[in-house]
Amino acid sequence: MVGPRAWIGGLFNRSANRRNERFHDYHLTPPQEERLQRLQERLQTPFDESRPDHQAALRDLWRIAFPNVVLNGMISEQWKDMGWQGPNPSTDFRGCGFISLENLLFLAKNYPASFQRLLFKQGGNRATWEYPFAVAGINVSFMLIKMLDLFSEKPRCLPGMNFVRILGEDEAAFDVLYCVAFEMMDAQWLAMHASYMEFNDDTEK
Repeated sequence: MVGPRAWIGGLFNRSANRRNERFHDYHLTPPQEERLQRLQERLQTPFDESRPDHQAALRDLWRIAFPNVVLNGMISEQWKDMGWQGPNPSTDFRGCGFISLENLLFLAKNYPASFQRLLFKQGGNRATWEYPFAVAGINVSFMLIKMLDLFSEKPRCLPGMNFVRILGEDEAAFDVLYCVAFEMMDAQWLAMHASYMEFNDDTEK
């Protein structure tokens, strides 16, 4: 398997990633419970193109990515330059929601050099046809949520349990892990000499 499922799957041991009832009987500390609840509330928030704050977040991402380029509108062919599938980015959020945009913004604001390198595919022996940056970013969010079992009341897999422990110490743990996962995906892409067509083939399965 070439695409994002395989790349991000390599972050965790697959056998440990299986849901298991014996992982359900553990107790959360008050900070862990509170922060997990706030994170799960973020997961439940869909991207709403009619909301001014969601539009503003998308514009912020554009300004960071292309500070010297004026965006013509929320629906514009320009969005394709960032790796959205079409002129309206809102259609790409259906699989994940607003948190995937928050993850991209966290990467852009906290690790700007990494953001620019990933966006513009700088460094390494790049393919002629590269993966779409924004769509790949949404896929990273989706796969992390799934593998950490974050839609359960409490994660019932070992990676999810370990993540909750880290979350109890750092509320930004999911966003930081997202940045690490995106970097690892890109490194694996380079190592496998993958192509845009291979990315598309796998994401459609």
